[in-house]
Amino acid sequence: MNPELPPVAPEVAAAAVEALTSRLRKKLDAAIETYVAAPVTVEGAVRRVRCGEDAEVVLTPGPSGTVTDAEQAVCSCLLAPRCLHRAAVLGACPVADAETAVETNAPPAEAAGTAAEAVRPTRDVTGADAVRDVPAAAPQAGPTDAQRAAARALWAAAAAALAAGVPAAGAVAQAEVLRASHTARLAGLHRAEAAALRVVRGLRGARSRHDGHRLADLVADLRELLLTTGLLAAADPDPALVGTARRGYRPEGALRVHGVCREPVISATGYGGVVTHLLSDDGRWFTVADVRPGGPARARGAATATVALGSGSLDHAQLSRGGLLISGATLSSDGRLGAGKGVRATPVAGLSWTSGPMAALFTRPLSEAVTARLGNAPAGDPARAERTDGELIGCDLVIVGVVEQHVLARELVSGRADPDGLLIRLLPSHGHPDLAHTTNLRRLASRPGLRLRVVGRLDPDRAVTLRPLAVGPLPDEGTATLRLPAEWLGHADLGYDRLEGIHLPPADALPELPALPQVPPDPVAQAPLWRLRRSVEVAVSGGRRAAAEPARDGDRAGAAAALRQAGFRTAADLSRALAAEADRRGRDVFGRTEEADPDGYARAWLAAAVYLAGTERELVRSTWRPTGTT
Repeated sequence: MNPELPPVAPEVAAAAVEALTSRLRKKLDAAIETYVAAPVTVEGAVRRVRCGEDAEVVLTPGPSGTVTDAEQAVCSCLLAPRCLHRAAVLGACPVADAETAVETNAPPAEAAGTAAEAVRPTRDVTGADAVRDVPAAAPQAGPTDAQRAAARALWAAAAAALAAGVPAAGAVAQAEVLRASHTARLAGLHRAEAAALRVVRGLRGARSRHDGHRLADLVADLRELLLTTGLLAAADPDPALVGTARRGYRPEGALRVHGVCREPVISATGYGGVVTHLLSDDGRWFTVADVRPGGPARARGAATATVALGSGSLDHAQLSRGGLLISGATLSSDGRLGAGKGVRATPVAGLSWTSGPMAALFTRPLSEAVTARLGNAPAGDPARAERTDGELIGCDLVIVGVVEQHVLARELVSGRADPDGLLIRLLPSHGHPDLAHTTNLRRLASRPGLRLRVVGRLDPDRAVTLRPLAVGPLPDEGTATLRLPAEWLGHADLGYDRLEGIHLPPADALPELPALPQVPPDPVAQAPLWRLRRSVEVAVSGGRRAAAEPARDGDRAGAAAALRQAGFRTAADLSRALAAEADRRGRDVFGRTEEADPDGYARAWLAAAVYLAGTERELVRSTWRPTGTT
């Protein structure tokens, strides 16, 4: 994707591909690669792309900044609008989010009777689509006939893309997914539509070898898309499968919240900003976000942007170390505070991490917090699991050393560290070089014996891993803890504030630690289950032919046998079934090989992917159990 080009609504990009002849479709992927790197002429909101000597494509996005109509993309060549230039330039544009593709002329009414702000697209900290202050829709009893038909169409498009694999899932296959996702939106299948758009972005990132692409993310998105559409097509009545078009906000009344920390946000789709995490007097988590198109530059600038809540006299840096007294508050299901016109907020003095609800944040043992965060299987309701995983935790730690680029720490309980306790891996919350996470973590690692308070997020995909967002001094630890400036009010936001040597105690002032024991192996990375993970990922990265190799060579690598010997019998059966289904070929009455049906193959892959996700999650949770427990 070319970030200088405006986002394009899925239906517009899909229609442009469908209008091409079969001859032009064969040239489309190569043309997109050309125009991704082509210079873009900017004239206000208009974008122009020169396509050779005789053609120019002009994009004129609507008020939302998104190309939402076919007439907003015009080519000067004689074949327009059914031309390769126009389709290729639209294919080089980012795919618009579900909400940004909707033009809104008037703001909706808020449930509390006050006018809400006009719909403005944002992204939350997890990358999910979101708008602000829109009333929640009433839950449905189950999928309608139209929704079931749309789910079947989206399943078929996703199954075809899975069978093709990344190398063959080019613009034409992506257009089929986009067209089906638009049909899903019209039918009200908002969760499936959002998953489909993520799949298309993932395919594009994989094919272009984008730095931010992760195969694991594409696998997870395909798993959710197929699982969601498969259950909807089978008339599963769970309303979570349908999802909601917009984040619903309910009246919350009066609230008093205290700033805990700021978290920079940089998404793979060009969004950037900040999320400030807040804690109420009764220990509930809330967030205030400012995330918009702009990427890393936007994330840096938003650190001190004005908070769009109430009077607007406070910025995010002040809020993260202060507080708000809010009247007429509105709240989404995931704790996002709304910013409607009826909301009034008054800045109040913040609390330190050693008093009130902030101090209580650090009294809960890590094992209990992990059980609460990782208790939901991702396959049942990914959106709910994602919200639970995203909640922050607080703990007191002592830095004990560095092994294989992992900063290791132990939990402090009543001021003491168990020498036989869990070794907790600390990893940067975000590795972007424009952010301070990695540099700050290296600073902390340089002081074994350093005691500190940490607020962070569990990593649900790694064994005993915590990603810190903010750190503060541990009370009553004298010289063995952090020495932060007074203006930081007791904590450092690791994404924005940069720790220096003066903020750390001298090395000779820290207590000597016992020799670092051998770090236990990561059961997720080193268990034989990696063989099933490889089969699931190869099926996505290489397509059906690659997934069929174990069946064709008689499982020469012994993947299924190794899984069975290690006790993963279900994994062995699923691995064999996936390879066998990938290699299955029918024949017509003349004995000729027929085109393989992707439906059965998609079901075999989905069964393996769902089992893998649930088993790996349980393995991760088991690594957090204290020594000696089962």
